[in-house]
Amino acid sequence: MSIDVWGSEPIKPMLAKAVTDIPAGMAYEPKWDGFRCLVQRIDDKITLWSRGGKDLTVYFPELVAALLEATPARCLLDGEIVIITEDRLDFERLQERIHPAASRIAKLSVERPAQFIAFDLLALDDENLTTTPEADRRKALEAALDTDHDAVHLTAQTLDLDVAKDWFVRFEGAGLDGVIAKPLDGTYQPDKRTMFKIKHKRTADVVVLGFRLHKNSTEETPLLGSLQLGLFDETGTCQFIGVASSFPTAKRAELATLLLAQEVGPGDAGFDEHPWAEAATEMHDRRPGAISRWSGSQGRVEQEGHLIMPLLVVEISFDYFEGTRLRHNGQVVRWRTDREPESCTYEQIEVPTAVGISTVFDA
Repeated sequence: MSIDVWGSEPIKPMLAKAVTDIPAGMAYEPKWDGFRCLVQRIDDKITLWSRGGKDLTVYFPELVAALLEATPARCLLDGEIVIITEDRLDFERLQERIHPAASRIAKLSVERPAQFIAFDLLALDDENLTTTPEADRRKALEAALDTDHDAVHLTAQTLDLDVAKDWFVRFEGAGLDGVIAKPLDGTYQPDKRTMFKIKHKRTADVVVLGFRLHKNSTEETPLLGSLQLGLFDETGTCQFIGVASSFPTAKRAELATLLLAQEVGPGDAGFDEHPWAEAATEMHDRRPGAISRWSGSQGRVEQEGHLIMPLLVVEISFDYFEGTRLRHNGQVVRWRTDREPESCTYEQIEVPTAVGISTVFDA
């Protein structure tokens, strides 16, 4: 079936299957960590589509202007929107760009401008390239894109496995997420996992200080939504680092029952000793290290925060820390009843050697 690359509805981007080792005999690219984006240009109209089909155009006016200068008059590109701060990727600042206020969007587009990293070409002029092999699409992309523009970049690519292994280790220091491997004869298959992604994976023992209930949780059948995680810093403050949230439905019910039995609130025994007690009782305060507010109410409102005592320890797997927080949600490996919460500190977190993003662009 022919893919309508010029339709008013976006096609779904091609996806990657997670593997543990970099496969041989492929084309390799750095794995950027931003917003996946399809760029459709028809004459002077640029549309930015998210992976889920959301129109992102209004949020990145500076990219619209840049892409009009750097792309052919009729094309469909696949790539990633990123923000770079102090010569490294800044995913937290990128998230702030999705804002309902036009004045805020205009302000941030100047203060924190985004950049676009192109890594595939799906259509050019009247030619649909989705059935063209990867190696030929790459050549067409290199010829079509104006890479002299400061805000539009062509991602690096190599056919050398040893170089890809070097990138996997070295580019993490610039905030990148790993390596993508593409079969050289592979066609572009929307919504199919025909590429391969190799991401960094580590483990850490962290503190469970609370939880949120799942959006489908009810009074009769409570379901766990996420575990609220923390680590102690050098001052003894337990900083919020993110959440663990992927559980089978049966496990969600089991864990919700367990954790609700340990919930504490103002007036309960042990509540005052909780590291986040003050934040939970002052509505204008936050959990240490958190971006969003923590609700201190005792009701069973959807996705409301609940504190627990005693604190628990869990081992999680994760890919990367952004400053003092997890960039993506952690995955529970096992409970650690043998660990004291206070022993869970930032000292166990490996910090990759810093490398400038310019090193990645120059690769």
